[in-house]
Amino acid sequence: MTQYARNKLVEQGMIWGPRALCLIFAALVSVFALDAFDVGATFWQNTTAVLIHLIPTGVVLVALAIAWRWPSVGGFIFFGLGIGYTAMAWHHLHWGTGLLLIGPLFLLGALFVGSWVHSRHGDRS
Repeated sequence: MTQYARNKLVEQGMIWGPRALCLIFAALVSVFALDAFDVGATFWQNTTAVLIHLIPTGVVLVALAIAWRWPSVGGFIFFGLGIGYTAMAWHHLHWGTGLLLIGPLFLLGALFVGSWVHSRHGDRS
């Protein structure tokens, strides 16, 4: 593999990696909405409950839409979401659950900021 091919591969990974991981994280978060179904509830009650449980997925997808266009801004939004969720759920979550939900937000923030830095500076090696 030539140096040019390696550089293109790294560049594509820096661009598409955070986006793909964010879509996977949004899918993971949306799975948690499935616990909103109640056997004894009406159709509209279940629909409302599922939509309410999908709000975090919507927030992640809006942050992704912003990060897709402006990776630096999106990266700091993901950092903010991680900090906000940590502050909100600090005393209510088991550490493993917190790591599963909060860790990816910080990782996505770092990846989007890293993508932005890489796009600004390019390959200087």
